[in-house]
Amino acid sequence: MPPFSPLLPHRRQRRLALALAPLLVIGIASAQFPSAAPQPTAAPQGDVARALAGFQARTTVKVLPNGLTLVLCERKDAPVFSYFTIVDAGDANDPGQESGLAHMFEHLAFKGTEDIGTKNYPAEKVALAKLETAYAAYDAEDLKRVGQDPAKLKQLHDAYEAAERDANQYVIPNEFTEIAEANGANGLNAETSLDDTRYFWSMPENRLELWAYLESDRIAHPVPRQFYRERSVVEEERRMRVDTSPTGRLVEQFLATAYVAHPYGRPNVGWASELDHITATEATAFHARYYVPSNIVVAVVGDFSNGNAMPLMEKYFGAIPDGGPKPQGVITVEPPQTGERTVSLQDPSQPMYLEGYHRPDYRDPDDAVYDAIQDIFSNGRTSRLYRSLVRDERISAEVEGFTGFPGEKYAGLFGFFAVPAPGHTSAELRTAIHKEIDKLRTADVSDAELAMFKTRTRADLLRGLGENQGLAEQLAVYQLRYGSWQELFLQLARVDKVSKADIRRVANKVFTSANRTYAQIDPPAPQTAASAAPMQAGGAR
Repeated sequence: MPPFSPLLPHRRQRRLALALAPLLVIGIASAQFPSAAPQPTAAPQGDVARALAGFQARTTVKVLPNGLTLVLCERKDAPVFSYFTIVDAGDANDPGQESGLAHMFEHLAFKGTEDIGTKNYPAEKVALAKLETAYAAYDAEDLKRVGQDPAKLKQLHDAYEAAERDANQYVIPNEFTEIAEANGANGLNAETSLDDTRYFWSMPENRLELWAYLESDRIAHPVPRQFYRERSVVEEERRMRVDTSPTGRLVEQFLATAYVAHPYGRPNVGWASELDHITATEATAFHARYYVPSNIVVAVVGDFSNGNAMPLMEKYFGAIPDGGPKPQGVITVEPPQTGERTVSLQDPSQPMYLEGYHRPDYRDPDDAVYDAIQDIFSNGRTSRLYRSLVRDERISAEVEGFTGFPGEKYAGLFGFFAVPAPGHTSAELRTAIHKEIDKLRTADVSDAELAMFKTRTRADLLRGLGENQGLAEQLAVYQLRYGSWQELFLQLARVDKVSKADIRRVANKVFTSANRTYAQIDPPAPQTAASAAPMQAGGAR
């Protein structure tokens, strides 16, 4: 995971090199790319085979008639359960001129339903419809580039605000969250990436039915109440994470330069000018298209019997209306990059350096090779980048290589991030990183480096299954991405097959100057007396 990831809106960790990171899994979701799915691999051996056999005995998968996939896994270690709902739509799916909409809907999912969060839903429904009409009129006048009438704009804005006040009188704030937490919900949260949207929490096992009701109800019957108030919250989030953050601005400009066609070039928090105009009507349309059962996997892990829990799940999640076939994903393919691209930001802040190379998506046969390269470059103080740039040359305060950025569902980037030590520059970091890349391209990694990657991967996988929440996440993600939660174990066979020759081959294929984009923050050049002097009449200084 890149060191700057906490500053990126809803950035997720890399799935394999880090224990409980996100992305992939047995049900139906891989139907979008059936012919390109990874080929079957040999069965795992030893401790992994035993772990898989144990989970197979305790795990049940069922695709409901409406298309929603359930994954239930018994674990009776404690009287609790954890769940993980994943919707196969993120901000890469935002319609044109509506960037940030998937993230915006994630916020709305906590605003309640037709039964929760309202004093009188029939009356609220009428008020919300009037609010949308009033806002649409105001927004149309506000967007006029020619002939805008300031007096009319103010009148329409006042009418919109009055309609909003009228709708808000029916709201019971935070009722959905309060019900969950009053019944023991712990870790209640959600996140949106460019790839998907995720909801999760843990609860006492005797609240399983209550959870099933709450979760299924907000999938089936969300209400976009207080939409424009929540939009302001998201806009403030953008200001905090991007507009006032040098790192956020660097990453945003870097991705916008690295991608010329694919929506990975858009910020998942949204462009400010588009955020300011997205509407509750658009959010409702997004929900109708993407929050359909065929596009959702729900995994539950905990103290229950699958035989007893499955009918309960079917009762609630099976009642969600069938929304039709799984919606089409992003069809835009980023064209090959044919020349180096650069971004240089002048900012009186900490200098930083960010570099990336296009790579295929997670279905690529070499996916595990990229994990190996990440591990060898960046896993701990014995990694190549740390030893070279931080310990030996002392030109960097921190440095890391990472893969699957800004997403993995579609073709992403293998990136490098570094912060120069005092007295050193981004140019020095770039030279040093390229030196390490050249070593990887021209010489085999050591036996110890390759063995350590495989050992760590195996250990991280098994350790990551130790908690209900982490296991539920992995089951849901692998079920969605691969069409089988068992791929979580089977992929280790591909890890075991990674060779020194594979690493050199992939490094030579991907790490080329024509495939590279880099961005850096440098302090502004000092202003000379001549440049600071005011202009004189006639243009003379």
